[in-house]
Amino acid sequence: MSETPDRTFPAALAEVAEVDFYYGHDATGEARDEGDYRIDFEPATDFESAEWTTDFLRSWTGNKEVDGDAYLVFGQNGSGGQAMIWRARPGEPLVDQPVVFLGSEGERGVVAGSLSDFLWLLADGYGPMEAAEADEFASEPDQRLTRIAERHATTPRRTAEEIVTGARAEFPTFAEDLEALVR
Repeated sequence: MSETPDRTFPAALAEVAEVDFYYGHDATGEARDEGDYRIDFEPATDFESAEWTTDFLRSWTGNKEVDGDAYLVFGQNGSGGQAMIWRARPGEPLVDQPVVFLGSEGERGVVAGSLSDFLWLLADGYGPMEAAEADEFASEPDQRLTRIAERHATTPRRTAEEIVTGARAEFPTFAEDLEALVR
């Protein structure tokens, strides 16, 4: 009998979900000064269901054979792109799995090698979409997110560029592997 995969929402992500990522607008919808919040991210308070994730991946790929078992969706950007933990390392805990992003317009990429690295990515001013799309990086540390990373991260602090570059190097075929699923 196979073991049921862990779907326990990590405490670090629950704390990130308490942060308001306004992305240029305040909580009332009023425009803020450009650059106030450059992370377009809407964190969830729990993982999307396995059924929802499978439906999303089938829609994203156009492939009715795909299932979402390897992914745990924990947030989105304003246009519906999804941030996910990708179970790429069999037998390893969720916090040691990479974080990926699948955008609404076909964007995709590995953005962090672990949840800990993802926390440092946020602390350095990058969300999942921004990291997936970036070719150049400019650190803009966020104190609120830095404090969360300091409480929960188990990896040393690194810049977004170091984190994304390392994750892309570790999983160089992620985008191509997803592309192969598209029908």
